[in-house]
Amino acid sequence: MIYTAIDTFYLTDEQLKNSPSSKDGIDEATETTLRIYGCDLIQECGILLKLPQAVMATGQVLFHRFYCKKSFVRFNVKRVAASCVWLASKLEESPRKARQVLIVFHRMECRRENLPIEHLDTFSKKYVDLKGDLIRTERHLLKEMGFICHVEHPHKFISNYLATLETPPELRQEAWNLANDSLRTTLCVRFRSEVVACGVVYAAARRFQVPLPENPPWWKAFDADKSGIDEVCRVLAHLYSLPKAQYVPVCKEGGSFATPNRAWDSPHQSVSKDGLLTGPIANEDASAGKVSSAAAINQEVGKDELIKDAPDKLKESKKTDDGSLSTINGGESREEPESKLVSDNRTDTSGERVLERERGRERERDKTKSRDYERGRESDRERGRGDTERDRDNVKERGHRSRDKGKDSGHMEKPRHHSSRDRDYRSSSYSSRDKDRRKHHSYA
Repeated sequence: MIYTAIDTFYLTDEQLKNSPSSKDGIDEATETTLRIYGCDLIQECGILLKLPQAVMATGQVLFHRFYCKKSFVRFNVKRVAASCVWLASKLEESPRKARQVLIVFHRMECRRENLPIEHLDTFSKKYVDLKGDLIRTERHLLKEMGFICHVEHPHKFISNYLATLETPPELRQEAWNLANDSLRTTLCVRFRSEVVACGVVYAAARRFQVPLPENPPWWKAFDADKSGIDEVCRVLAHLYSLPKAQYVPVCKEGGSFATPNRAWDSPHQSVSKDGLLTGPIANEDASAGKVSSAAAINQEVGKDELIKDAPDKLKESKKTDDGSLSTINGGESREEPESKLVSDNRTDTSGERVLERERGRERERDKTKSRDYERGRESDRERGRGDTERDRDNVKERGHRSRDKGKDSGHMEKPRHHSSRDRDYRSSSYSSRDKDRRKHHSYA
């Protein structure tokens, strides 16, 4: 039984040997190759999508965990790798859209299989099917893991261990590279992250020939054992001895991102035990065979009847030969011009039909042009009417304004006239007063 907790997912060697893939007839070498191939896809896709290393590491761990419970025969490696990248990007808070993941995997497959690189049309039926399969595979991942997707990587322990051991700085990068490569193996489902980190540090120290304290042993301070460290080093050495992993088609369902599946292009066909196809194509073939056999039977019956009636027809033909010899020549001479006339009539009728069609098209064009011209004239007329009405309104308004101005000017002139009279009256009164004053002064 697989022990599953919040931060652990570990299997024994016997459980790995009796994996679901081995029960379906896949040998250990093929299973290892497919695991490495899937992890390569996840790593390359993460680089193209510019994801952090934590996302790629989480995706590879999820990939190994899933295939510890499911077989490579039932679930395609490429589809599961794409779903692991998509799920890991959301778990590590660096989400990417499903469209981006599918486009990247489509391009990677085109480059790996030397296919012409074409952009994946997001409005095609193929893209819709790929997206639906991506979502279904993600649900399978979550269901098999019980929605427990917590992953603890050995990378976070490497820096602390090397700082404690006071190793040179170049050892850190080598240990980091080994930790990334260890994710392509099943070490993440066999040992705890602390043990893998110790094994990576030990392998990096051996490569750079850096001595580590052995008295007391340094691995005991980090809660690890020597057997686990040796196993990690052995698995990494075996990984580097393998050639580059290639895709092995073991899955029953097509999982290609670039080449179309048979289910998308052709109708469903099944093979019976007798080796005959069953489906719409096979049914069509069977019906065609029945029709051909019936036609053959009818032909045989007709041949028998012709053979029986042949002597009677020969006798009648001999009697009519003598009378018809004279008419044959004339008939032939008549039939030839008639056939020519028929052929000429056919050509003439075909030509007339073509001309009639062209004339009909020209008439339709003239009608549309005349309609457009009439519409334009009507619009122009309406515009002219509108302009004349506007001019009339403007003239009326001007007349009303001029009348109002005349009335206002008449009212204003009257008070001006009265004011002039008042001025004359005032001036006359002023002059009479002056005269009186002068008279008064003269008397004085």
